[in-house]
Amino acid sequence: MAEFVLVKTQPRNDFGSANARRFRKQGLLPGVIYGHKEEIIRVVLSREELERAARRGVHIVDIEYNGKTEKARLRELQWDHLGKELVHVDFMRVSKGERIVIGIRVELRGIAPGIGEGGVLDQPIHLLQVECPALEIPDHIRVTVDKLKIGDAIHVKDVALPPNVTAKMDPEAVVVIVKAKQEEVAAPAAAVPGEAAAEGAAEPEVIKKEKPAKEEDEE
Repeated sequence: MAEFVLVKTQPRNDFGSANARRFRKQGLLPGVIYGHKEEIIRVVLSREELERAARRGVHIVDIEYNGKTEKARLRELQWDHLGKELVHVDFMRVSKGERIVIGIRVELRGIAPGIGEGGVLDQPIHLLQVECPALEIPDHIRVTVDKLKIGDAIHVKDVALPPNVTAKMDPEAVVVIVKAKQEEVAAPAAAVPGEAAAEGAAEPEVIKKEKPAKEEDEE
């Protein structure tokens, strides 16, 4: 179940992009604490400690600020453009008895017999959206595949969930399936001169990639 990590913070009084960069050079990470209709608190904390917790999959932390400690969820982690370094974090207050919707990592266990038959294992869902108590978030959802033959699948409705945890996705959605390997497509026969013109050669569709919106500097 949920692992709690103590996160110590300091008040943040300097704002703007330049100050945010200065904090990061000092090994500090800007962040905010909000939720439960209480005051929004702006803080800085150790970037290294939070990155270590985030990479371990920690969801809930005991956050210390202004001389008090309360539990909060890592609501949003903002990484740099390379996805290697945290640049900002949002904490959302949580309390005992509160239920939340969150994506939990699906962990496959076992070897599907269908792979030995020449099949291929395909996992469309890697994060299962569930509703659960905020202080009892599962570390992962385990799915056993050791009975899957070619054509067999495990759907959301088939997944065994821990107590007090319910799935919030389409029950018929496929979590994992063993598919038959696609046969190699035969090379097309050589076209007869003039045949394409007679039948009308189709023009290839050109798909233009949209440029990502420019990220705004943190304020």
